[in-house]
Amino acid sequence: MNHQPAPTLGELESDVMQRLWARDEPMAVRDVLDELNKSRTLAYTTVMTVLDNLHRKGMVTRRREGRSYLYAEALSQREYAGRLIADAAGRSGDRVGALMHFVDGLDPAEIRELREALNENETPRVANRHGGEGTS
Repeated sequence: MNHQPAPTLGELESDVMQRLWARDEPMAVRDVLDELNKSRTLAYTTVMTVLDNLHRKGMVTRRREGRSYLYAEALSQREYAGRLIADAAGRSGDRVGALMHFVDGLDPAEIRELREALNENETPRVANRHGGEGTS
């Protein structure tokens, strides 16, 4: 599997990403700070630095609006989680074994969701393998 590795995130970087993933629109530093300060007290400059680090890591995009930046996710939460799992499975030396061990920890609803995703992913592959057969 060819993919970019998932950037390593610290605890605060993960917390910031959770806030961005929960929003459907870009957030200013102040917006992120206000969300984070509901559970702890952080300085504006701390959050600004974390967002800058996340931008350098390719986790967020930013665009200037007036004198400040608006930040948005560059990777969805699902894409990031997928990269983490692919990285771990790839390093294990036994990708299928690592994934099977991961699946053992899922609850029935998660297994159903995974099964549906696997079926959706397999359908185009089967169609591509057999595409053109039986047509003139």
